This record gives sequence, C-alpha cells and structure tokens, in this order.
Amino acid sequence: MVTMRGERTFSVVVNLILIIVGIVSIFPILYVVSMSLTPYGEVVKNGGFLIFPRQISFDAYIHLLKGNELPRAMGVSVFLAVVGTAISLILNLLGAFPLSRKDLQGRTFFLFLIVFTMMFGGGMIPTYLLVKSLGMMNTVWAMIIPGAVATFNLLIMKTFFEGLPEELFEAARMDGAGELKVLVSLVIPLSLPSMLTVGLFYMVGYWNSFFAALYYITNPNLYPLQIVLRKMLMMSTSLESLMEQTLPTPTLQMAAVILASAPMLIIYPFIQKHFTKGMLIGAIKG
Repeated sequence: MVTMRGERTFSVVVNLILIIVGIVSIFPILYVVSMSLTPYGEVVKNGGFLIFPRQISFDAYIHLLKGNELPRAMGVSVFLAVVGTAISLILNLLGAFPLSRKDLQGRTFFLFLIVFTMMFGGGMIPTYLLVKSLGMMNTVWAMIIPGAVATFNLLIMKTFFEGLPEELFEAARMDGAGELKVLVSLVIPLSLPSMLTVGLFYMVGYWNSFFAALYYITNPNLYPLQIVLRKMLMMSTSLESLMEQTLPTPTLQMAAVILASAPMLIIYPFIQKHFTKGMLIGAIKG
C-alpha cells in the first residue's frame, strides 16, 4: 500500500511538472501568434501585451506579403531548403558509408581530417575568397556549396551505418552486388530515420540561411526569406512613427516570426517519429 501510494504521489508530481512546463512552452507561442493578429487599437488598449485578442486582423501578414519581394524570397528559401538538403544528403551518404566500413584503407586518417574541421576552420575571409574565386558570388550555390557537408551530421550518419548488421552486406556481396548496389538497395532503405534526422538539420539550416546571403549575395532577386524579412523590419522600425498610426511595429515583427517559422513547424510533426528514433540511435551507438 505504501509503495502504491508513493507511486501515485510521484505520478501526480510528474504530471504537474509536465503541465507547468507545457504551459511555459506554449505561452510564448500564443503571445507571438496573438500579437501578429492584433489590431493596433487593441494593442494600445492593453498596454502592448495581450494573449487572447478580441479582434483579429491580418493586416500585418498582408503588409508583409504584398508585392513580389517576399514571395520571391520565399521561393529562394524553398529552393535552398529542397535542393540544398538533397545535395547535402547525397554528399553525406557518399562520405559516411565508406567511413563506416572498418576495412577502408586510411580510415583513421580520413576521420582525423574530418573531425579536425570541427575544431579549426578556415575563417570567414578565406572562405569568402574561395567562394569568389570559384565564381559563385551572387548565385544560389554560394548559399549551398560552402556548407553542404557538416561534420556533425556526417558523423551521425556514419555512426548509424556502423550499427547496421554486417551480415546483410556480406549476403548482398555474395549475391554479386557491388558497393553502389549495397548502398542503394540496403543502406538507404534501412537508414530512413538517420537520413530524416540529418535532413531536418540541413533543411532548417538552409531555411534560416542569413549570413551566407549577407556575405555572398548583393543581387536583391536572390535574397532569401530571412534577409528580406530583416530588411522589411528595419524599414518598419525606421518609419515607426508613421506606420504605428495603422500598424504597430511589434505586430509586424511577430507576423515575420510566424512566416519564417511556419514551414518548419508544419514539416516537423510528419517526421518527428523518425527524428526521435534517429537521435536515439545516434546517442546510444555514439
């Protein structure tokens, strides 16, 4: 009886803690959504802070989306997220699979070179000069190629490959399959959790691309979403005294946050199961 009562008490305490953590986590999201949908008059009436607006207005979203600049920037960001993620996953597969084979000659040396880049980088100026010398300035490839392979993601995928049963590879080779056939027919289908985990990392990074565009892009037609939103918010802040008569700057800022975050928030629930599984496998086997 004492044990059952203690377990019930523990369960109640844990549930209360989880409820409190959930409320604390949801509150900022509610605030951002509410502020982005709140008319200026209600913002003033509530002192600039409210969670549940009585009136809803989409003026901030209309202001941000009107014209061609923001839709074009969203198209660039979508291209970066889709094409960049595909390129990064292919390069990670082609790099992680050989490194996961213990019979690879020079494996330790190659791993040392790769891990070395996690601790020491070339720096911003040498990277800029390299991108410029390769003729990638003012192209979308300048925002994809320099960061196409992240060492951390490569090691996650390598660790996952090392956990696959070696017997499957031996059986495939006995049937006459080459290394490319083994990779396509066995490794990729069995590595879906790891690939989705790494793919999500890359997709978020490409979607939030800011500094690469700031360094390498001067053509406004190639600006990604983050650069354009920052430009709009800076213009809104500089004209704050004029705009706040109809549209407050905080409302614009919160609407920009929603527009920048919504695509990743929509995609994540569909791959959450695979993402969690991939991270768990990487943590256990790493």
